[in-house]
Amino acid sequence: MATILVVEDDADVAGLIEHRLAASGHDVSVAGDGDAGVEAAYVRRPDVVILDWMMPRRTGIQVCEDLRADTSFRTTKIIMLTARAQAADVERAMGAGANDYLTKPFSPRELLARVEALLN
Repeated sequence: MATILVVEDDADVAGLIEHRLAASGHDVSVAGDGDAGVEAAYVRRPDVVILDWMMPRRTGIQVCEDLRADTSFRTTKIIMLTARAQAADVERAMGAGANDYLTKPFSPRELLARVEALLN
């Protein structure tokens, strides 16, 4: 079981992700915007962070960069989960420190498989 933080401003999407990952035995928490996501990351110290790109207060890219700037998050795995699907977006996210990139709409089963792959 891993500790997973979902940072997603769409409550329906966040709920779907939370339900699927929790049903697989993970300890899942949700933050509804980028600022809350950074705060939650410092409190929860998650193994995996799933980030939406386009959020209020701080984008997923900014959250990713902020976490990667702190060496205590060096081993934390980050998955960008976003509607942005251009090659330049993927490059930007990976350059910011994301470990994986998945576009919306997405399969909850595929997201779980990617989380499990990053944890192993």
